[in-house]
Amino acid sequence: MSSPGSPCWRRSVAAVLVRRRVVVSGRVQGVWFRESCRREAQSLGVAGWVRNRADGAVEAVFEGESAAVLAMVAWCRTGPPHADVDEVDVVDEAPERVVGFRVRP
Repeated sequence: MSSPGSPCWRRSVAAVLVRRRVVVSGRVQGVWFRESCRREAQSLGVAGWVRNRADGAVEAVFEGESAAVLAMVAWCRTGPPHADVDEVDVVDEAPERVVGFRVRP
């Protein structure tokens, strides 16, 4: 068994799979939010999806290593350059081991 601080222990902690669902409100539609989110997620190796909602918000699910998912949640707090984010609601969910990241209609 590895002890804290050993390379094996650090690797197992870093590889913890997490899933977060976010709902981003503000001026987030029509500003390239979904495509920018997809590109950011792919660059971080995060799986999941993003979509526009009828209420004007954007909803996304991020799944992957904890640090990468937290980075995506942080990215949502500002979004792409023309977005004006008012609020980001975050909910923890059980990982589903999804593969890839896509923009949903």
